Amino acid sequence: MSAARLVGRRGFLEGSLAAAAGAPLARLARPSEALRLGVVGLNGRGAELLDALRGRAEARVVALCDVDDHVLTREARRLRERNAPRPSLHTDYRTLLERADVDAVVLATPDHWHALQAIWACQAGKDVYLEAPATHVFAEAQPLVAAARKHGRRVHCAHAARSSPALLEALAWLQAGNLGALELARVLCHEPQPPIGKVSGNQKLPESVDYDLWCGPAPLRPLRRARLHHDWRWNWATGDGALGAGVHGLDVARWALGLDEWPASVTSLGLRAGEPDDGETPNTQLLFYAWEPAPILVEVRGLPRDRAAQAGDWAAAMDELLGLRTGVVLHCAGGTLRIERDARAVACDPEGREIRRWEGAGDPLAAWIEVLQGRREEDPAAGIEAAARSSALVQMGNASQRLARATGKDELVEAVKSSSLLGEATARLLAHLEANAIDLAATPIALGPCLVLDRAQGCFQDPPAANALLAGSFREPFVLPRVV
Repeated sequence: MSAARLVGRRGFLEGSLAAAAGAPLARLARPSEALRLGVVGLNGRGAELLDALRGRAEARVVALCDVDDHVLTREARRLRERNAPRPSLHTDYRTLLERADVDAVVLATPDHWHALQAIWACQAGKDVYLEAPATHVFAEAQPLVAAARKHGRRVHCAHAARSSPALLEALAWLQAGNLGALELARVLCHEPQPPIGKVSGNQKLPESVDYDLWCGPAPLRPLRRARLHHDWRWNWATGDGALGAGVHGLDVARWALGLDEWPASVTSLGLRAGEPDDGETPNTQLLFYAWEPAPILVEVRGLPRDRAAQAGDWAAAMDELLGLRTGVVLHCAGGTLRIERDARAVACDPEGREIRRWEGAGDPLAAWIEVLQGRREEDPAAGIEAAARSSALVQMGNASQRLARATGKDELVEAVKSSSLLGEATARLLAHLEANAIDLAATPIALGPCLVLDRAQGCFQDPPAANALLAGSFREPFVLPRVV
């Protein structure tokens, strides 16, 4: 099936939103009722979300689900130790959805499960809180949005910036023209990515894991890395790499620029630098999204500032730019707005002097619960449509990177010189790799094609391989439903 067929002639989201106009909204719980939640995916982020729900009178965890029985029983025991009511336990998510006593689900599973589990929840009449990115494959977005609208479910993605009072005020101030016209949105994702190790063959799976359910829509392949959990994010079949974590910055940049259409084109270059390991996604990457009047430039760095720092605490030794490691810098004619994660924004004049600042973190989980309780008005800009658009940028950028070819340093510099922004960022990236003693002859940078968007169709003009990546593939029976 072609990507154009997958997204429809009216484009990626427009068709589903038009078809869903007038869809009935889900019944809201009365403020006096406790929302009955099922939490799915309990290792790492899922456990953190369980902790966040602790003591909330307006929400009660009534079901837990994880394909790892060890993790499932561990978290059930932790709940009992807190004197919480005993939840039902599920290895198969589909059995949790059958329960009438579950109003909504909190999904903290690996990226490749996000959209499908959210769609199934909507079909089962459950509202959804979803970790980002909302999708792992571009083709998942339209069915996800359509399912939420058709079944009248409130599906929110964990973009904390969207619920931050500080960022809401700061971006309103910016969009009122206080720093002049926006010229560039720079997304920084300088997060440590130490090597995950390299194994010599297939690894033994934990006996506590239902691996078929763990893989779900992804290919059922032998485990070829040291750890099943966590390190899935560096594998193309199950994760989105560092750019997947960078989706929060992409969402802020797109929000600030007021972009509701696709970029004109996207280009990526990158490599997996440093000690060879079993990861597939790049730990060093630049992406350029061409938009008018202002583009988005993404800078990913997983290595610390230099070779000497690799022997110490990487988290304390990452590169900064304009005072930020991870965040967004909005370059304007009259200065910059520097956004640090989701809790702080600082406006500076052209010389870098602070003009004004805003502080105050958002809590998207609490905001979602308040919407379901009818105690907070839902902001359409923070709904699943916005999250799906931002996630799609991740898949577009990674499509360019997955089609990239090894490129020599001189050829790379020549290829990017037509863009002063990309040329400047590439020069700094090359200096960063040199500081880390990366041998580019042995591990060359891969330069992806400039993929031009057909904005009417919501897909790439060419090549066919790029659109095949957008369409993705799904393993039976874990496939996108034909009718949501």
